[in-house]
Amino acid sequence: MLSVTDLCVSYGQSEAIHSISFEARKNETVAVMGRNGMGKTTLFKSLIGILPLKSGHVSVDGADISKEESFRRVAKGVGYVPQGRMIFPTLTVEENLRTGLENAKEKVIPEDIYTMFPVLFEMRHRKGGNLSGGQQQQLAIGRALVTNPKVLLLDEPTEGIQPSIIKDIAKALNEIRRLREITIVVSEQVFSFALEVADRMFVIEGGRFVHEADRANIDPARIKQYLSV
Repeated sequence: MLSVTDLCVSYGQSEAIHSISFEARKNETVAVMGRNGMGKTTLFKSLIGILPLKSGHVSVDGADISKEESFRRVAKGVGYVPQGRMIFPTLTVEENLRTGLENAKEKVIPEDIYTMFPVLFEMRHRKGGNLSGGQQQQLAIGRALVTNPKVLLLDEPTEGIQPSIIKDIAKALNEIRRLREITIVVSEQVFSFALEVADRMFVIEGGRFVHEADRANIDPARIKQYLSV
């Protein structure tokens, strides 16, 4: 469903992502693990088109989106939840969700958004800035899902969220995948969260993938070693 081939991304003369390649299948969750500054956010920004590629290719469901602008990537099936959530604090929950419909054929919030996130229905008339961090994260995920994407990218969804809510977000992602048969790619530092959701894990270090393991062969000690400062 998502295919990334020899991806290179630069900031000016400095290359930040070095020839990364990976694939994610339909209805699969892939976790990209790594410490701060190792290239996770740069990778995700390049996949959604915020950062241009120096070289390489990105395709979704067989369609090359490497040179497409961000809004066209959304139209072709990519949903994106940025690091820090980036909801609109002065808009209501419902208005925030509607901003995700800009490229949708039907400008209607799908009913299953409120089914997956009941708190968003309860607070649909409340301003986004008045929600807790966990509720804002659910709102950001809901906003990305309103266009019914084939691939959902989540950049550090547990950042700044208390442990009890992290478990709720893991359950929500597993439920989203079950209901929508969606491909999920998540960047993360919290190993326990990644273990709850991921079928496969990659570890990124210095802009390169340095380790890969599927769920059955994950070595927690080895991955935690990469994550330790």
